[in-house]
Amino acid sequence: MSPPHRVVIVAFPGTELLDATGPAEVFSVASRVAGADRPGYLVRIATADGGPVTTSSGVRLMADLALDDVPDPIDTLLVSGAIDIVDGRVEPVIDHEVTDWLRRAAPRPRRTGSVCAGAHVLAAAGLLDGRPATTHWLTAERLAAEHPEVRVDPDPIFIRDGRVWTCAGVTSGMDMALAMVAEDHGQELALATARMMVMYVKRSGGQSQFSVPLSVQSSSDNRIDELRRWIVEHLTEDLSLEALAARAHLSTRHFTRLFHQHTATTPAAYVEATRLEAARQLLEEGERSLPEVAAASGLGSVETLHRVFRRRLGTTPAEYRRRF
Repeated sequence: MSPPHRVVIVAFPGTELLDATGPAEVFSVASRVAGADRPGYLVRIATADGGPVTTSSGVRLMADLALDDVPDPIDTLLVSGAIDIVDGRVEPVIDHEVTDWLRRAAPRPRRTGSVCAGAHVLAAAGLLDGRPATTHWLTAERLAAEHPEVRVDPDPIFIRDGRVWTCAGVTSGMDMALAMVAEDHGQELALATARMMVMYVKRSGGQSQFSVPLSVQSSSDNRIDELRRWIVEHLTEDLSLEALAARAHLSTRHFTRLFHQHTATTPAAYVEATRLEAARQLLEEGERSLPEVAAASGLGSVETLHRVFRRRLGTTPAEYRRRF
């Protein structure tokens, strides 16, 4: 029998506990489900000095080895993430001992991945240069600003680019690990692992990680916040630029400028994205026909529904329903 896949998960002070233990549990369960006759996974936690680290939850995570003792080669190297809240702002934590090790001494694994804000660590080490990548939506804008050479996409749950994988916030690390199990052993074992872990669904990497209303930070203008909430609750009404400006008691020009200033998007783009999210939820949760989904989401026609799905998600409504 082939030897087990060797997985090393890098942790450091402040690591989000589930960033490390979530993928570790997926690989562990997959090994048990696969049985003794198939190669499973050997998971090890590595820290800078091989000692325990205190995670963001206060739970101490024990290490199996120090970074400099990580063997070469290994199959999978995952870097966990950490975030701080500073003056009300979310700040990704960059552990310089980890980034230095990644630059100078890290083994070349078959695949490398990051969980949540761990993408910032990979980027700081230069491992994401020229690649598409994702991270938690709260820090995606920061990642793009600090590393313009990285093609940041804040929407997917995870992205694979060759041997490099990145994923979104915390629990999406389990989705990414399941996809790795599927790559190693096939979909059947990955689905059996998901069932064993009572995961609601094994999500594909293309599924969105966040909701549109939550993805836009609260603005300092109550009129814009109130209007955004109203839009979500009235998707089938007239949401044209003129109608929204009139509701806000502003000229269309001033309203457009104010809306973009406080949301970093246009009124039309926000309306379309909100309607698309509603359509996605309807497709995921029920058996409504496509004309019913188009009408209930405010997109109007099946033709518009198809066009928006193709342009924004690169798929069709029917294919999206089948996958999710």
